Amino acid sequence: MSVPALLVIAMLLDAALGEPKWLWDRVPHPAVLMGRLIGRCDARFNTGQARKLKGIAVIAVLVAGALALGHILSSVPDGGILEVVLVAVLLAQRSLADHVRDVGDALRLSIGDGRKMVARIVGRDVSALDNAGVARGAIESAAENLSDGVIAPAFWYLLLGLPGILAYKLINTADSMIGYLTPRHEAFGWAAARLDDVVNWIPARLTALLIAAGHANPGVWRTVKRDANKHRSPNAGWPEAAMAGVLDVALSGPRSYEGVLREEPFVNEAGRHDLGSDDVERAVSALWRAWALALVLVAALGLALGALPVFS
Repeated sequence: MSVPALLVIAMLLDAALGEPKWLWDRVPHPAVLMGRLIGRCDARFNTGQARKLKGIAVIAVLVAGALALGHILSSVPDGGILEVVLVAVLLAQRSLADHVRDVGDALRLSIGDGRKMVARIVGRDVSALDNAGVARGAIESAAENLSDGVIAPAFWYLLLGLPGILAYKLINTADSMIGYLTPRHEAFGWAAARLDDVVNWIPARLTALLIAAGHANPGVWRTVKRDANKHRSPNAGWPEAAMAGVLDVALSGPRSYEGVLREEPFVNEAGRHDLGSDDVERAVSALWRAWALALVLVAALGLALGALPVFS
């Protein structure tokens, strides 16, 4: 079966099942295994001199290993069953939508519940967040993770098959663990962070297009072009600006990390600043609209290539 056909099935499987807790309580998720491997490399090689060079070597070896493993697994003669299951596991649409919706539901109960729930999906300080701050964090996470967790892995799977999606997830996991400008990781994590910027460049802009196209509002793309580059990340600003535009809310702005306030500009500053749980629910709807459009495009690609089976 072709790559587009397998991806359609995997996207539907992920949307239907998400990440079953009963399974991941018994066996480690592939991303967890990647994280353990990266953690061991960090502990072993992020010492002494030439840390930047060591970091480049580590990420190069790990990516090469992911590509090789993907090639081996895709060669298993099982009609694509293992491959489609692995791709579904490496996508995160259902779990992302569920986690974001959980924040909105918790916020309806109390600000304390909202803070506890949003702390599961953002890295900023949450203890002082008001209703708008909680909602803003959830919506920003929704936009950024739609790109990182759904569109980018699907894109690299379409382009390079199972080796591509495994390599992408390895790079993205490495960036989330060591790609920070901290004294410990500024040098060792440099390669992971820069490589993550590269592999997410096209998917981030594609995600913004999908979010904007899911809503009949031509002004959204003007917001994206104007504000995407205000974000501290070269990629995250694109889906975030698109989400801000379709919801007509202001995102980003000042936030605190480990007690240090960062004065960052707002994305779509003219949008509403009084966000709440209803806006979080609207963001979840935007996630599913973008996902559905992506599914249609993948299916159309498969049909155009004569790749998807047609049943009569």
